[in-house]
Amino acid sequence: MSAPVVVFDLDGTLVDTAPDLVASLNHAVVQAGLQPVTYHDLTHLVGHGAKAMIERTFTLRGKELSATDLDWQMKEFVDFYHGSMPGESFPYPGVIDAMDRLSSAGYLLAVCTNKLEMLARSLLDGLGLTARFAAITGGDTFDVRKPDAQHLLSTIRLAGGDPRKSVMIGDSLNDMLVARNADVRSIAVPFGYSDVPVESLRPDLVMHHFDELTVDLIEGLFVRA
Repeated sequence: MSAPVVVFDLDGTLVDTAPDLVASLNHAVVQAGLQPVTYHDLTHLVGHGAKAMIERTFTLRGKELSATDLDWQMKEFVDFYHGSMPGESFPYPGVIDAMDRLSSAGYLLAVCTNKLEMLARSLLDGLGLTARFAAITGGDTFDVRKPDAQHLLSTIRLAGGDPRKSVMIGDSLNDMLVARNADVRSIAVPFGYSDVPVESLRPDLVMHHFDELTVDLIEGLFVRA
């Protein structure tokens, strides 16, 4: 029988990466002659990837962004971000203890993120977390990405789990949609990068701190399902 799997989103769920994402963005846009931006200029776009942040910054600064500009800006962003990991990024409070509890109870853990897999693995390596996960998949691991159900379902299969005994934990609409599309239970966290209250994303449960993430909580989701 397959072990249950708890699947985590990465940015804004497992790890607070906003400071390093904004720093990498500013490294890129300054080279294009733009003034740096702050997290408050970007808000939820921090969780939508480099492309969205670059486009937002060019718009804010009233400068046209060509396809050529976007290509070299993306390269500057990725190279700087990759080279500076883990930087100031850190796991959210309580998440290490929560993963210990789940692993001790026989649960498998996985990461399903739209971040490039190479960047996700480098970040988790730098934080000493990689070995905790039975699967780590990014936005380029498969032919599809969140919110396509197959991104989550393929991650669960790669981890050796069963979707009927799996839970997706995330902070964004994409996370809740991919869980819904895959018919997987969902838990939303409100401390990430969502631009709307996570309650409005229709998760099965809202969890305000990782201290709440227990075997009983997850088993209760399966019973309700």
